[in-house]
Amino acid sequence: KTGRVIPIYVALALAAWSAESVAAGLALGTQSGSGTGNAFAGGAAAAEDASTVWFNPAGMTLLPMGTQVAIAAHVLIPSFKFSNSGSTGIFAAPGTGDGSDGGDLALIPQGYVATSITDRLRVGVGFNTPFGLKTDYDTGWRGKAVALHAELKTYNLNVGAGYKLTDAVSLGAGISYQKLELNFSGLPPGPSGVVTISGDDKAFGFNLGALFQLTNATRVGVAYRSSMSFHPTGAATFSALAPAGSGSTTTVAEPENVSMSVFSAVSPQWDVMADATWTRWSRIQALTFVRTNASIAGPAGSVITTLPFSWSDSWRFSVGANYKLNDSWKLRAGVAYDQSPTNDVTRTPRIPDQNRTWLAFGAQYRVSAAGKLDIGYAHEFIKDASINTPAPAPAPGFLVGSFKSYVDILSIQYSHAF
Repeated sequence: KTGRVIPIYVALALAAWSAESVAAGLALGTQSGSGTGNAFAGGAAAAEDASTVWFNPAGMTLLPMGTQVAIAAHVLIPSFKFSNSGSTGIFAAPGTGDGSDGGDLALIPQGYVATSITDRLRVGVGFNTPFGLKTDYDTGWRGKAVALHAELKTYNLNVGAGYKLTDAVSLGAGISYQKLELNFSGLPPGPSGVVTISGDDKAFGFNLGALFQLTNATRVGVAYRSSMSFHPTGAATFSALAPAGSGSTTTVAEPENVSMSVFSAVSPQWDVMADATWTRWSRIQALTFVRTNASIAGPAGSVITTLPFSWSDSWRFSVGANYKLNDSWKLRAGVAYDQSPTNDVTRTPRIPDQNRTWLAFGAQYRVSAAGKLDIGYAHEFIKDASINTPAPAPAPGFLVGSFKSYVDILSIQYSHAF
């Protein structure tokens, strides 16, 4: 009997995977401090600093001879507040409320270096965090059976090169080595206590880029980043039922994406830019966790739980502009529309995502002939996300309501030329 009951409690608890991403799905859209003020419009064509190692390695050929360094940090302030509208069954009891705010402040660091080998060849390296999530709900909220605490982190090292074939065409390529860590828990009804799954894995991927200088003022960039497949392995533990614990593993597929960007210096004072990015989120249909060794809950190889996603591919569109106020100051602005891969059928509190609209502002100050300081701010207006989440059988009820959400982003970056 214990072996039949434990999977029910696991399914209730592991649905606690909740998001704190600052772009659609699991993406962290903040990959440079200079790009925040433009809502990351023109990312594959701008090539203003060493962060082009990530956005488009071909862009390194536009940087001056020598070595360029860019160091950035982002403060993310997300808010995910649930409003109940008729939950039933195990979700009907009020508990201590509707979960307070599921968002949690986070600090995201990045660093990039690019250097010239010849007048046509550049190489670079970058460290960033392209995907992530984190959410904490109150332990007594009505939805604790399907969402409580979760965290997913990625650490990415990207090495790339760019080569100028002609004055009009540059090509680039890179290799990524990435580590993924996940740790999440829940508090389902029953004898198991807090259920926690943790795991980690590493994987390789690659990226390609091209840059086309159409005129002296206008260029177009195209960039591709490959999918990466992880098999995080760790442990599934039960705080009040230790014999049910076991090793655990699953498969996580990060999606590939393609970006096309344009950047144009339309006058000595004004730059304009735009970007369209497609992401193959349909790679994420479900996560199935299986035991790597036997326990009282089941034999090795048996399914612990499956989390449904059924995500779809999505698009992100952005436009932006720079205004050169004088030799020291540059002002930035941008807007973006970020389509969510989620849907009204399978959306749950673990990722209460919806379509987002970015409004961004920023400024760059040239502190010296070699140094530039960028500060950017963006606010994400997120459409209300409705949910109608069933409790795993045989537990009765539906968690019914909607999330009102937003994200504030504050970025700072220092760039230096040597």
